[in-house]
Amino acid sequence: MSPTTPLRGGDPLFAQGVDLTVVLIVIVKTLVTFGVLLVAVLFMVWFERKVIAAMQNRVGPDRAGPWGILQSLADGIKLFFKEDLLPERADRRIFRLAPYLSAVPAFLAFSIVPLGGVVTIAGRQTRLQLADPPIGILLLLAVSSVAVYGVMLAGWASGSKYPLLGSVRASAQMVSYEAALALSVAAAVLTSGSLVISDIVDQQALASLGAFLPGWNILQTAFIPFFVFLIAATAELNRPPFDLVEAEQELVGGFHTEYSSVRFALFFLAEFMNTVTMSAIAVTLFLGGPAGPVFGFLPWLWPILWFVAKTFIFLFMYVWFRATLPRLRYDQLMDLGWKVLIPLSLLWLLVLAGMRISNVWGFVVFGAGLLGWLMLAQALRVGRTAPDSVGVSS
Repeated sequence: MSPTTPLRGGDPLFAQGVDLTVVLIVIVKTLVTFGVLLVAVLFMVWFERKVIAAMQNRVGPDRAGPWGILQSLADGIKLFFKEDLLPERADRRIFRLAPYLSAVPAFLAFSIVPLGGVVTIAGRQTRLQLADPPIGILLLLAVSSVAVYGVMLAGWASGSKYPLLGSVRASAQMVSYEAALALSVAAAVLTSGSLVISDIVDQQALASLGAFLPGWNILQTAFIPFFVFLIAATAELNRPPFDLVEAEQELVGGFHTEYSSVRFALFFLAEFMNTVTMSAIAVTLFLGGPAGPVFGFLPWLWPILWFVAKTFIFLFMYVWFRATLPRLRYDQLMDLGWKVLIPLSLLWLLVLAGMRISNVWGFVVFGAGLLGWLMLAQALRVGRTAPDSVGVSS
């Protein structure tokens, strides 16, 4: 069977019966998925440092390994041997638990992302995807919400005012953009007609818009949910220009100020792991996932290459944001989330729902599209006229 053959209803592995072979395949897929994500995180750290160095006319890491590619591994080893600090006033149990509440949800979200098509392992057909639950999208939204608790509890359990302020700011930011993120995801679900991740990928692979355009959700939803998802995900990840969680000129590092050694490494790992995970989810929901042309030789490899290439574009874009855009003020951040992105994503979700039940396509698309793009243009102008109470010019 071809690697791109659509199989609805989840992973075909379990439809063939559960025995020792199936259990071993699941264990291997778990280890491989975890290893792929860790390697992707190490690559992302190195890639970000090298690209920003090139943009700033610097060299970047070049000592550890060829082109400095082992520098991320060296930094990780160094963190493991640093002294593990525990503040005197900290809540010891919560202080130790918080880093895991940030790192584990990132892996759980990545586990439902299809990395390729359907392949045959030990005589069993299975997707290159660790888990494909019937409510995959709901699981994605649930585990992404859990990460807020790791950030909030880290600041609260530190027993210090600065991490507490950083965690309060981080929680408000993540909760504010969670609604816009969920509404943009709902637009992709509405277009695909399923909560199953594999069905969303298959629907995009089978659909087409004309002779040359693929049926990706980014085109079927007229780009608006995609841009909302991109902006909201950037804020969820605390990436520039939304990195107010770690605004060092105000918060001395943010919610993880009191952390060191392995526990700080877990927060650092979670941040870059979430970046890779959100990039993979954006590719899956809006750019067809591993869908793409499959040539005659090694047909199982091409979906993986397409998925990696699409994800790489997003990773480069996040690095580009970091090297280019200035940090927003906090009032600008909240105005963009509550006054622009949430109304825009809700409006566009209603437009897509109306388009599915109405035959008045041209009028709806033109009118709603014009209004949507006007609201997106307003989003780009948010913060240029700052309130007088802030006292800082934009």
